[in-house]
Amino acid sequence: MKFQIQNSNINDIDEIFRLYKIATDFQKTKFTVHWPEFERKLIETEIAENRQWKIVVDEKIACVWATTFHDPQIWEEKDGDPSVYIHRIATNPDFRGQHLVVQIVEWVKIYAKENQKQFVRMDTVGDNPGLINYYTKCGFNFLGLLKLKNTEGLPAHYDNATVSLFQMTITTK
Repeated sequence: MKFQIQNSNINDIDEIFRLYKIATDFQKTKFTVHWPEFERKLIETEIAENRQWKIVVDEKIACVWATTFHDPQIWEEKDGDPSVYIHRIATNPDFRGQHLVVQIVEWVKIYAKENQKQFVRMDTVGDNPGLINYYTKCGFNFLGLLKLKNTEGLPAHYDNATVSLFQMTITTK
């Protein structure tokens, strides 16, 4: 199976929202906190800024996620560090079990180096031992839990939230 990582484009937007809905429906069966319905404008902006990504397998979108170089409301003073932040990984159920996060990690290490970033960071809402274990197996260090202070402008699932923080250090050699 050949994986291709590409920027998402505006023609992918319906599929991106379909994958978000599937992910949210799954979250509702497992957790008390789940993704809200995201604003279409948010995704359109990420696409326009080349920050929305996809893994394509046999012309099907297997997985989507977004990146940014700044995340001050979650990472606070650490946001000054040269970092890539990964958000909203959503996998097509037809491709579950294919270790797509491992593919994203391998890609993001190169992407971070190309963009002179020292860290790759992620967060998840809540204390989720299963996700903590999974992301650490994928190469992230679990940095602990943080109670968010200012969530104005962030998606609704961050309101009054505690997040799990993850970080990977990128070597420049």
